Amino acid sequence: MTPQELTKKIIAQEELFILDVRNESEFMNWKIEGVKINLLNIPYFDLLDGVDDALDKIPDGKNILVVCAKEGSSIFIAEQLAEAGKSNIHYLEGGMKAWSDYMEPVKIGDLKDGGELYQFVRIGKGCLSYMVLSGGEAVMIDTLRMIDVFEQFASDKGAKIKHTLDTHLHADHISGGRLLAEKTGATYWLPPRDATEVIFDFEPLEEGKEIKVGHSNIRIQPIYSPGHTIGSTSLIIDEQYLLSGDILFVESIGRPDLAGKAEDWVADLRSTLYKTYKGLSDDLMVLPAHFGKISELGRDGKVAARLGDLYKNNPGLNMQSNDDFRSAVTENLPPQPNAYQEIRQTNMGRMTPNEEEQREMEWGPNRCAVHDK
Repeated sequence: MTPQELTKKIIAQEELFILDVRNESEFMNWKIEGVKINLLNIPYFDLLDGVDDALDKIPDGKNILVVCAKEGSSIFIAEQLAEAGKSNIHYLEGGMKAWSDYMEPVKIGDLKDGGELYQFVRIGKGCLSYMVLSGGEAVMIDTLRMIDVFEQFASDKGAKIKHTLDTHLHADHISGGRLLAEKTGATYWLPPRDATEVIFDFEPLEEGKEIKVGHSNIRIQPIYSPGHTIGSTSLIIDEQYLLSGDILFVESIGRPDLAGKAEDWVADLRSTLYKTYKGLSDDLMVLPAHFGKISELGRDGKVAARLGDLYKNNPGLNMQSNDDFRSAVTENLPPQPNAYQEIRQTNMGRMTPNEEEQREMEWGPNRCAVHDK
């Protein structure tokens, strides 16, 4: 079963039983999730002498998917299960390594004059990238490192990538924005307050600097919205969509501690969420840069919510006490993302890991939200 096929099943909420044969610590840190997915973890080394003890734990009459880190172990166990009489047995092609990298493009909606907005759902890691298309031009936002996917998608749409934007200096994944800009001749934009230590040239992404797409009236309007980082900048697209970066998620809010400035940035985060965003239209559709829980993934594969609805339902937007808010965003936070300091250094241009090193640095969930436990 390919990562794409697995993604389709998760979005469609199909039943699936997963036997994950990684070590328990790896499984507990990061696993495949879905509304109708049942999980069983039995380490590979516990099955080397045979799968007989596992047979009564694996249901009949359901699709069974065996998962490991890179594929090899899952093939062996899947073959053993099939030989033991189990049917509908599959293994995940490429393992969790491939699952981490796969992205599913989902159309968010139409824009003025035939324009379109797409969300790229990196379902295994919870990262989200966006492409704005209009008049033969494309703009990429929060580009992931697998830039070939975006180049091909733009080409298939007959569009040339003109701009790449990062809403902030990412700490959970390596940005592909600068590399994509270099390959396509596009302009790379980054909030200047997040870029004091970068060693490359960029265009400052600042409030008041509108970016137009194609020859239409589609505008990308930057809104300074600090809190997750000091430079975090949200984007309003076509007066319909609010790309909130890692400030606001569907079920949570951004954490302020990934640059070691939690206490300093709490007030900024609260001001952005309770004042800046509160002054925006309730009808804006919020499109975050991440999701932390599978429940944030809609039945159509989108991760999105109306801003007015989030002010009613999101716990991070309903803390009236400053002390309660400060406690929520600085105490009892989930573990920090894997290698987040090295990822920040890479996104500053101060480290140049190779492709395999980059993949290993990104291993695991994103953990950018306060409530991602």
